Amino acid sequence: MAFSYNGGANFSGRRFRATSTLSEINVVPLVDVVLVLLVIFMLTAHVMEFGLEVEVPKVRQSRDSAQELPVVTLTRDGRLFLNEQEVNINELGAAIEKRFGKGQAVYLRADKEIVWDVMAQVISALGEAQMKINTVTQPLDAADQPSRFRR
Repeated sequence: MAFSYNGGANFSGRRFRATSTLSEINVVPLVDVVLVLLVIFMLTAHVMEFGLEVEVPKVRQSRDSAQELPVVTLTRDGRLFLNEQEVNINELGAAIEKRFGKGQAVYLRADKEIVWDVMAQVISALGEAQMKINTVTQPLDAADQPSRFRR
């Protein structure tokens, strides 16, 4: 099928051909979507990285451990968590056994400002459930350690 210029008058003898289809991909919408997703992930990445904010005490000696054990966390305000899910202290042993099976040990991560009475109650509840308790601490930094040679 041929079309001509000037309403059918063919002055030059040339015929108009229909243009070929556009075979290029429009990447502008793709770039827009990718940039929006990038912004969303940048804003939410720090939320996913950090869980409960607990400042554990610093000690001189600390050991690294790579065991996969349940983590019992005590926050500064006395709330109790089992792997970032809040749990009642009276149901702590049953919750650990339900979620992790008959375990023999747990990590106890407590804020350094916690009242000792609350921590003693959690230790007692874990003892009743016959769990071995591994405490989570941080090593002292070189700047925090007292030097024998300072005057």
